[in-house]
Amino acid sequence: MFQGIRIYFSESWSELKKVAWPDRATVVNLTLIVIAVSVAVGAYIAIIDYLLTTALHQVL
Repeated sequence: MFQGIRIYFSESWSELKKVAWPDRATVVNLTLIVIAVSVAVGAYIAIIDYLLTTALHQVL
């Protein structure tokens, strides 16, 4: 059992060595893009929710 776990971690480590990791500037830029898009989508959903709630209150 422990031999299988050791082989798993050994193979996982060798695969991680093959990954082309991005540099710090790329990570920061992509993180800022994700945050900006998340805020934009959240604002869009909030506006639509407000408009639909207002319309529903007008009808009722």
